[in-house]
Amino acid sequence: MVPLNSMKTVKRLTFPALAAVALCVSACCGHVLKAGAGHDKGPSATPDSLLVPAGSAVFPVPGTGEYRFLEGPAWDRAGNLFFTDIQTSRIYRYADGAVSLFRDRSNAANGLMFDRGGRLIACEGGAGRVTALDPATGTVLEVLAAEYGGKRFNSPNDLVIDSRGGIYFTDPTWAPQKPQDASGVYYRHPDGAVIRMIGDMSRPNGVQLSPDESILYVDDSDRLEVRAYDRATDGTLSNGRTFAVLKAAAGSTAATADGMAVDREGRVYVTTETGVQIFNSAGAAVTTLPVPETPSNAAFGGADMKTLYITARTRLYAIRLNAAGIEFPLP
Repeated sequence: MVPLNSMKTVKRLTFPALAAVALCVSACCGHVLKAGAGHDKGPSATPDSLLVPAGSAVFPVPGTGEYRFLEGPAWDRAGNLFFTDIQTSRIYRYADGAVSLFRDRSNAANGLMFDRGGRLIACEGGAGRVTALDPATGTVLEVLAAEYGGKRFNSPNDLVIDSRGGIYFTDPTWAPQKPQDASGVYYRHPDGAVIRMIGDMSRPNGVQLSPDESILYVDDSDRLEVRAYDRATDGTLSNGRTFAVLKAAAGSTAATADGMAVDREGRVYVTTETGVQIFNSAGAAVTTLPVPETPSNAAFGGADMKTLYITARTRLYAIRLNAAGIEFPLP
C-alpha cells in the first residue's frame, strides 16, 4: 500500500496481444473460478524455466470493472475470490464471472485471508485493527487485535495465518504522526496475546510463510529487499537476514514492495513497481511478470490453485502458471 493521496487513476486496459488471447480465454473459462471444486494438495515440482506457460500473459479478469485502489486478494475453499478497494472502503466478492459487494464501510480494509474456521480475517487500516468477518454477511464477528502497549495500531496492512491459528500482520504508516513508536510486524498468538516481533523496519508491508512454515518473509516498501526470519513452532522469530534483492525501476531508489504470495515449491512472488518479481526458495531471481498497472498484492486461486490473481490499482488481473500456490493456513 502507498500513500492514498499519491494514487493516480489509470485508464482501462484491454487484453494482452492477440497471441495470448486464446490462452487467456481458456484460462478464464476453465480455470479462473470453479465454485466448490477441489484441488490436488500434493507437490507440483516445476522447473523455474517452465514456470510461465508459453504465450501466457497477465490479463484483466472478465466480469470485473475499474476501481480506485485494489488490494488484499483472498481465495476461499468454496471457489470465491475476495478483494478490497481501499479508497472506497469496500470489500468485493468475485464468483461465477461477476462481482458483488461483500462489505461496505470496511474501515479501509487492506490485506485479507481466510482462517481455518472459514472466517475472513481483515486488516482494517483505517481503524487500526485486525478483525474476523462473517463469510456470508461481512459483519464483524470478533476484533482480534486493536492495540499494543495501550495504543491503537498504525495501519494494519497485510497478514498470513499459520497452521496453529496464529496471525502475523504488518503495521506500517504513511502518516506524519503514528500511534505506535515503530512500524512493526506483530504476531497474534492463538490464545489472543499480541507480540511485536519486528520493530526495525521502515514500512513493513507484505508478509508470507514458506511452505513448511519454517521461514517468515517480510518486505519493506522503503527498501530493496525481502527479509527472511527463522520461525519456531511457537511463532517466535530469529536470524533476520536478506532473502532477496529487489529490482527498482529506472531512477527509483525503492521497488515499492507490497503484497506477496508463495507457491508449493517455495517460490516467493513480490508485487513491485516493475511487476511481480519472482524468486526461488534460495532467493535467486526467477523472472518478473509484467502487469499493465503497478501491482499491490497477489494470491493463488482456481480449482487447481494455478491461477495467480493480482490486484493492481484500478483492475483485478490474473495469469495462469505451471505452479500451484499455497493456501494458508495449512491443514
